[in-house]
Amino acid sequence: MNVMLKAARADIPAYSPSGNECALFETAWTRQLPLLLKGPTGCGKTRFVSHMAARLGLPLSTVSCHDDLSAADLTGRYLLKGGDTVWVDGPLTRAVREGGVCYLDEIVEARKDVAVVLHPLTDDRRILPLERTGEVLEAPAGFMLVVSYNPGYQNLLKALKPSTRQRFVAIEFDFLPKAAEIAVVATESGLDEARVAPLVALAHRLRALKGHDLEEGVSTRLLVYCACLIDSGMTVREAVRAAMIEPLTDEPDVRTALLEIADAMIR
Repeated sequence: MNVMLKAARADIPAYSPSGNECALFETAWTRQLPLLLKGPTGCGKTRFVSHMAARLGLPLSTVSCHDDLSAADLTGRYLLKGGDTVWVDGPLTRAVREGGVCYLDEIVEARKDVAVVLHPLTDDRRILPLERTGEVLEAPAGFMLVVSYNPGYQNLLKALKPSTRQRFVAIEFDFLPKAAEIAVVATESGLDEARVAPLVALAHRLRALKGHDLEEGVSTRLLVYCACLIDSGMTVREAVRAAMIEPLTDEPDVRTALLEIADAMIR
């Protein structure tokens, strides 16, 4: 059975819910609560935010956080334009001024000064102080802050502090059950569910190796890529290697072991 949540409009990305996350998002939006999404890479967090923003008719600004992302990258800075120095809003400031959802993906990857900027936006003040311009922006009712991270990648140097986590309503994500994941991959790729089923079974087997031979398991995203390759005419073994094995490891011995598992499970 196809369990994809069909969009009411063609411009709403399809999403397969696994619990009450859609209702929780809507409630957080209505009550002006910041939202934290946590879960493994490629399990649907970004798709969920895109789906909900489109479903609610909200503008969406997505920022992929990285090691060099600073508070100024989010709030804005003065730049030279035509010989003049002008202030240019960053994506967070624009979202606060105009409303909509600002989504910070993998927030723990950003520099530590980012959390300082977010704190006054995530309590009852809902303000964004801009030290460079002297402004204090009040977030409108139409603004929502959503952040995500993968707890599996946290370490002592990159961890979301309790003082930050406890400012958010949180939703934990995980990979879908087999039947639901088969339906999603089949819908996204166009490959028949009967041919997708062995790929999903292999993904579940490889995910069991996380923390042993692998840092991370096969994401639903990689499963979709693999199914797309097969649907385009590539052999199953070639597609599995390109989309489900090579992205997981650079270690020759581990790669060989994973290929042996794949060969045994997918004929």
